[in-house]
Amino acid sequence: MSTLTPRRGLSAKQRKMVAGGAIGTLMEYYDYYLYGLASAAVFPVVFFSSDDPIVAQLSSFATFAVGFFLRPVGGIIWGIVGDRAGRKTVLMITVVGMGLATTGIGLIPSDKTIGLAAPLLLLFCRMLQGFFVGGEMGGAATMVIENAPTGRHGLYGAFLISGAGIANVVSGGLMAALGLTASSWFLQWGWRIPFVFSIVLAVVAVILRRQLEESDEFIETQTLQLAVAGKKANPLVEAFRHPKNAIMGILIGLPQSIAGYVVLTYGLGFMVTNKHLPAWMGFAGTMIVGLLQIVVAPAWGAISDRIGRRTVYIIGCIGFAIMVYPAFMLFSTGNLWLIWLGQILGFVLFGVAMQATLSTMLVEMFDPEARTTGVNIGYQVSNTLGGGLAPLICAALVAGAGGAFWPVVIYAAVIAIVGVIATLVASIRPDVEGSERLHELAATTTVKTPV
Repeated sequence: MSTLTPRRGLSAKQRKMVAGGAIGTLMEYYDYYLYGLASAAVFPVVFFSSDDPIVAQLSSFATFAVGFFLRPVGGIIWGIVGDRAGRKTVLMITVVGMGLATTGIGLIPSDKTIGLAAPLLLLFCRMLQGFFVGGEMGGAATMVIENAPTGRHGLYGAFLISGAGIANVVSGGLMAALGLTASSWFLQWGWRIPFVFSIVLAVVAVILRRQLEESDEFIETQTLQLAVAGKKANPLVEAFRHPKNAIMGILIGLPQSIAGYVVLTYGLGFMVTNKHLPAWMGFAGTMIVGLLQIVVAPAWGAISDRIGRRTVYIIGCIGFAIMVYPAFMLFSTGNLWLIWLGQILGFVLFGVAMQATLSTMLVEMFDPEARTTGVNIGYQVSNTLGGGLAPLICAALVAGAGGAFWPVVIYAAVIAIVGVIATLVASIRPDVEGSERLHELAATTTVKTPV
C-alpha cells in the first residue's frame, strides 16, 4: 500500500504539463479508435470491396495490425530522442506526424477509383501513424508524471486517459452522427470528415505544447551525467542494463492493450459482420464509453494513489477477463440498450482501470535517463503484440469456431493472467517523498575489474 504524503495544489506549470500531455494522448487514441471503428465498418467496403465480406474484414483488420508494427520502432527512436534531447522536442514532432498521417487516410480515393493503389496508400498512412504514435505515450506520460505532485502520480497520470475518453467521444460521436446519413454518402464522403479533422487537433496540440517545460528531475539527471561522465547515457542501453522491468513492462501492458480492441473494435466488427447490426449502434456506444472514461479514469488513478498501482492494475486484469463473456452475450442480443451495457461492462469498469494506471506504473519502473525509452518499449511493444493483433485474432478465432465467441473469452483470460503475473514481479518505485532511484546512475558507477 502506498504511503501518502502532504498534498500540494497543482501549479501553473503542472497544469500546462497535464494539458499538453493529455492533448497528445487524445490525438493518439482519436486516431487509433477512429481507424479501429472504420476498419470494422467502413474500410472493408471502401478499400477491399472485391473480397468476400469476411475476407474483407480480415484484410481491413490486417492493415489495422500493420500500423502497430511501426510503433516499437517509433517508440525506441523517439524514446532515445526524448531521453537525450528532451521530452518537449519529441512531443512536438509526434503530434504533427500523427495529424498528417490521419488526415492523409481521409483523402485516399476508394479502390473502385484507383484500384490496388487505394489499400496500398491506406497501408502507408497507417504505418506512418504507427511510427509517430510510437513516441507519444512515453513522452507525454513521463512529462506529466515527473511534474505531478508527490503522492498524486496516479491521479495526474490518469488524466491522460481522460484525454483518451474525450477521443472516444469525438471519434465515436462523429462516426455515429455521420453513420445515420444515407449509406452511399457516408461510405463515399461522410467517414472522411473525422479523419481530416485530425489536422485541427494537431494545430491545437502544437499551440498547447509550445508552453511545455522539462522537469527538474530530468534536467538534474542530465546535468549530473555530463558533470561526472562528460556525456549522456545511451537510453536504450540503460533501459536494458537491468532488463527485468523492460521485459515485465511489455508483459504488463498486454491485457490493457487488448481490452479496448477486443470489446470496442472487434465487438463492433462482430455486431456488423456476424450479427448484421447497423454500425451506428456500436459507434454511439463508443461515444458513451468515452464519456464515462473521462470520469472513471481519474477515479481509478486516485484509488491507485491510496491502495497502490499494482493492486488496481491486477483488479483491472481480472475484472476484464470476467466481463468479456457477458459483454459478447449482450452484443448478440441485437438490443441497442443491452449492446451499450455490454460495452460499458466489457471495457469501462475494468479496462479503464488498467489504462488509468499503466502509464504511471511504467514511468515508476524506470529512472529518468531511460524513462521515455523504457515506457515506450513497454507500452508500444505490448500494444503491437496485444492490441494491434487483437481484432485480427478475434475475427479468426470466431470464424474458426463457426461464429461462436467463446474462443475470444479464453484468449482474453490467458492474456489477463500473463498481465497479473508480470505486475506482481515488476519493481516499481514508490510515489513518496524521498524515494530513491531504482538503480544507481551509470555515470556514477565505479567500474570494477572482474575477479
